[in-house]
Amino acid sequence: MKKIALITGFTGQVGSQMADFLLENTDYEVIGMMRWQEPMDNIYHLSDRINKKDRISIFYADLNDYSSLQKLFESKRPDVIFHLAAQSYPKTSFEIPIETLQTNIIGTANILENIRLLKAKDGYEPVVHICSSSEVYGKAKVGIKLNEETAFHGASPYSISKIGTDYLGRFYGEAYNIRTFVTRMGTHSGPRRSDVFFESTVAKQIALIEAGYQEPIIKVGNLSSIRTFQDCRDAIRAYYLLSLESQKGNIPCGEAFNIAGEEAFKLPEVIEILLSFSTRKDIKIELDEQRLRPIDADYQMFDNTKIKSFIDWKPQIPARKMFLDLLNHWRDEIKKGRIPLNR
Repeated sequence: MKKIALITGFTGQVGSQMADFLLENTDYEVIGMMRWQEPMDNIYHLSDRINKKDRISIFYADLNDYSSLQKLFESKRPDVIFHLAAQSYPKTSFEIPIETLQTNIIGTANILENIRLLKAKDGYEPVVHICSSSEVYGKAKVGIKLNEETAFHGASPYSISKIGTDYLGRFYGEAYNIRTFVTRMGTHSGPRRSDVFFESTVAKQIALIEAGYQEPIIKVGNLSSIRTFQDCRDAIRAYYLLSLESQKGNIPCGEAFNIAGEEAFKLPEVIEILLSFSTRKDIKIELDEQRLRPIDADYQMFDNTKIKSFIDWKPQIPARKMFLDLLNHWRDEIKKGRIPLNR
């Protein structure tokens, strides 16, 4: 029988591209988990296959609804789980801290508890990818290259929630021998990136300006950060390769991995790159204090040594292509009449 892969957070940038990758590169049956009322923008291109049940289907459930997850795991028994669902916006987490903590920590515990109980009951033993975040390192010291042993320093309710998620992945692996592995992905972007993130909101505003929907002024927040960038599609490939090694028993239960790009930019450089692709040459930059966070993870440089010792992987998509693909994504959305809100 074909293996079944479950993707939580199916409608997000990472989840939808994970589905694309699995459908193109494996023979897995794919289940996309989503809530009952969720935007479909990132998965419209899969609608025909979903309707025809062509290796992909939807299961409606919610991380915060234990019983819906129970039905999912008891009825479908996925072999591989890519747990990507989360309240994933650091800035938003300052406004909804309780919901962020509830969804990311308790929601993850709900998944792992269901698996633990089924394993104890009848030996159910899937591979479980727990998606943490590089934000667990928070406000890191300038000059330090972050590795998997670097101490956590929460810099937002989101990062604190991901610290909890990270520890849960390790705990259930070590305590119950559930085949979990944890990933801490650095800043990633490309097509379908939400406009609540810096480089995407800049690209979106450029596209709006080019289409005549916005004055030639880009509003930004803190520009002092230095970050590595990688294309989401490269990170997804790493997720898949790690899942294969976990299925072979080559990854200890609960092991954590940094996954980060190897091209670093100051944020003003990102703006310059995106503006270089624009047809408009009169665009100005303006600070918007509403876009500032109370505390920022403003320095994140990573050590990818560990992941490269487990899988044959390195980023393949250059950052400039990633930024251009992101800008073209917003241009295409606007051409389709999907005019994004200014936020």
